[in-house]
Amino acid sequence: MAVQSCDIYGLPEDCIANALSLTTPKDACRLSMVASIFRSAAQSDGVWERFLPSDYRNIISRSIDGSDSLLTKFQSKKDLYLHLSDHSILIDAGLKSFKLDKWSGKKCYMLAAKELYIVWGDTSQYWQWIPHPESRFSEVAELLDVCWFEIRGYINTTMLSFNTVYAAYLVFTTKSRMYGFDYHPVEACVGIKGHEMVKQTVCLDPEGAQRRMYQIVPRRRVGSLFNRLWHLQRQQDDHVAMEGSTEFLRRREDGWMEVELGEYFVKGGEDDLEMSLMEVKGGNWKSGLIIQGIEIRPKKCT
Repeated sequence: MAVQSCDIYGLPEDCIANALSLTTPKDACRLSMVASIFRSAAQSDGVWERFLPSDYRNIISRSIDGSDSLLTKFQSKKDLYLHLSDHSILIDAGLKSFKLDKWSGKKCYMLAAKELYIVWGDTSQYWQWIPHPESRFSEVAELLDVCWFEIRGYINTTMLSFNTVYAAYLVFTTKSRMYGFDYHPVEACVGIKGHEMVKQTVCLDPEGAQRRMYQIVPRRRVGSLFNRLWHLQRQQDDHVAMEGSTEFLRRREDGWMEVELGEYFVKGGEDDLEMSLMEVKGGNWKSGLIIQGIEIRPKKCT
């Protein structure tokens, strides 16, 4: 008995649209190139409604520009999706930004520097809050001079996409005069607040990778023999730490720099995800960082 083959092109368009909605935005775009019926189905609001987060209306309602203008601005759900994947919107009184990962539809956030806990951040002799023309937020944090460097950020996991590996990144730039971070790796952690977290070291010095490769010893001011020996010992100890799993910064497309603080798999449930970085052991003063915030986005598999 012959088995009749099913002609997929003969299926109703809404059936194909339902099948496309069970894939990913990337797959839907690829399949739209196969045939006209796929292209037509891939434009369906039903498809892109499934690709949008289930709470997208609530998120947009927290926009500082108001939800009505954004929801009524676009005629189709696909246009709204593409806008949210190409542009960040400011939410929660401008202290966070939100966008979508274009190819997966996963949620991405950035916490503004004002939303972070920064030790001595409210003391003008150590930190100052200034506008920056290239920041998405109204103010950034400029490090003037501190010995105790500690920054923490928190986000509830219910705000993120479930069953997703997220990574957290410090987004920053530097002033022309920066010091205190050469050969002094910063300790970074990402994990659930109140639980043991995996620690790693990060290098915030833009020339850190080059120094590590060529083992360049930075210049120090002339001081006592004791101080010079102490600094040399610190450099050796820190260099050993940096030889491990140190994360180095990279330049972003928007001109800022970022360094990965760690990653966490979001299964579900309600917990506070904590992201931190700290350098308090070196005894050295630090200056020259300008911090925009901490970004939390899905980790891309390589």
